[in-house]
Amino acid sequence: MYNKNNNKNKTKNQSDKNNKFSNNKKSDKKSFEGKKDNFKFSNHTKRTNKTNDVEKPSDGTVRLNKYIANAGICSRREADKLIEAGVVKVNGETVTTLGYKVKPTDIVEVEGQKIKNEKKVYILLNKPKDYLTTTKDPKNRKTVMELIKGAVKERVFPVGRLDRQTTGLLLFTNDGELADKLMHPKSNVPKLYHVTLNKNFSGSDFEKLVKGIELEDGFIKPDALSYVMGKKNELGIQIHSGKNRIIRRIFEHLGYDVIKLDRVMYAGLTKKNLPRGKWRFLTEKEVNFLKMLC
Repeated sequence: MYNKNNNKNKTKNQSDKNNKFSNNKKSDKKSFEGKKDNFKFSNHTKRTNKTNDVEKPSDGTVRLNKYIANAGICSRREADKLIEAGVVKVNGETVTTLGYKVKPTDIVEVEGQKIKNEKKVYILLNKPKDYLTTTKDPKNRKTVMELIKGAVKERVFPVGRLDRQTTGLLLFTNDGELADKLMHPKSNVPKLYHVTLNKNFSGSDFEKLVKGIELEDGFIKPDALSYVMGKKNELGIQIHSGKNRIIRRIFEHLGYDVIKLDRVMYAGLTKKNLPRGKWRFLTEKEVNFLKMLC
């Protein structure tokens, strides 16, 4: 699926809706041409023969947060919050101790509902704007869960967040182990965005951003940056940071407003043949690729 020779022998006028970032005239400006299907993950890929980072004890017990994550309720970190909040019971008793271990025969309840391990499912959505990336909204606003309603009987949750006005790729799963790894900063999962600004992006700001800028929560430098073909107010930016609103904050720091923000690639997955508002299941090859990244 990810062909390293995808860029060879391209003609000057070749156009692709999902691959429209062009080469820049200056040699030091990195290009996005073809990168959505041609990423080299030499700095991110870790091959291992282990199937799990944490081995189960010999008595068959497993940490409670992992049990909850494997049931497709949420990630392990979010499961810890549920445990601390006192909404998790084991065999009828409330458990608030992090690190508590359960046996396969134990009965586990979350918010009054009995849970059990489910088969793992993986869904990729091309998110439209005006949808919240959350499983519930107390104000009854539209959420991304409505867009995949009925897709599977298993309970899935979004991996990470896209803000309400941001569009593009969003992954759902009930695989809490993989979700935690993809969201962990050390995984360096690459993400590619198409940014539309309220005005042309100057060459001096381009060079400044390529070198990296200092935000209120630390230094940030994109992995790659390019103007979109023929347009000075549209850019492609690749980044692996998972900080909140990081793309919008980068350009706001430089004095620009982000009019549109679209995530066109996530961890090697692209929007090819996936219209806005539609979803699809990941292939076995794609799932294995995600696990290999982490």
